Amino acid sequence: MPMKREGESSQSPTAMIEAVTGWIRHHVKLAGASGAVLGMSGGLDSSVLGVLCKRALGPPVLALILPCHSDALDAAHARLVADLFDISTETIDLSPVFDQLVSILPSGDRLAVANLKPRLRMTVLYYFANRLGYLVMGSGNKSELMVGYCTKYGDGAADLLPLGGLFKTQIREMATELDIPQEIVDKPPSAGLWQGQTDEGEMGISYQDLDQALAILQGASHLSTPNDEVLEKVRRMVANSQHKRLPVPIFTP
Repeated sequence: MPMKREGESSQSPTAMIEAVTGWIRHHVKLAGASGAVLGMSGGLDSSVLGVLCKRALGPPVLALILPCHSDALDAAHARLVADLFDISTETIDLSPVFDQLVSILPSGDRLAVANLKPRLRMTVLYYFANRLGYLVMGSGNKSELMVGYCTKYGDGAADLLPLGGLFKTQIREMATELDIPQEIVDKPPSAGLWQGQTDEGEMGISYQDLDQALAILQGASHLSTPNDEVLEKVRRMVANSQHKRLPVPIFTP
């Protein structure tokens, strides 16, 4: 299903890969940075991002594998992609730091505790970026950014968002074109916030339906309309997450 605004030309996965690769190369050079650092979770988006960064920049790309009471398969998938595409990695287990932090904080609900994980990862990513003179690459996609499915100052914090203008369904097509292992393309997307957590389960909607509804809300009238309940749900998600997409308000006297 092509995800584009009405009147825009459709780009093939190959053309999109070349466009994003060039964009990464341009913006890293523009910033005067020496390379790129990203977190690789073993999921679809970070796998695609890692490969695109390597294509754009060559060796100065560092992928950090940052388990935090994570499924061991996730780290294995991250290493699989890194090995296949010759991406340098470092692994730092954040579980002890997370446990220590939780132990000194007042009790919170599941989401408050879980959101500590992406914020700890953000801290480590920026440590390495500062240390190496790299930019932090975020793996957030358009589907998630438009409905606010990200943690503020966690996975939502980055210097560049190369996948931020692409729907999840587009990224899946790019992954196939890039020869990302099929087991990673097919596995249910998850932020790894807690045991058994999946993105679609938490949002309460499939990426296919989400992308279709978002494209329609942007004016893609050539697509078939999902039922009114789905469209209204997505419209509310977009409206309620507006604060995540806007700059921090600054009081002006």
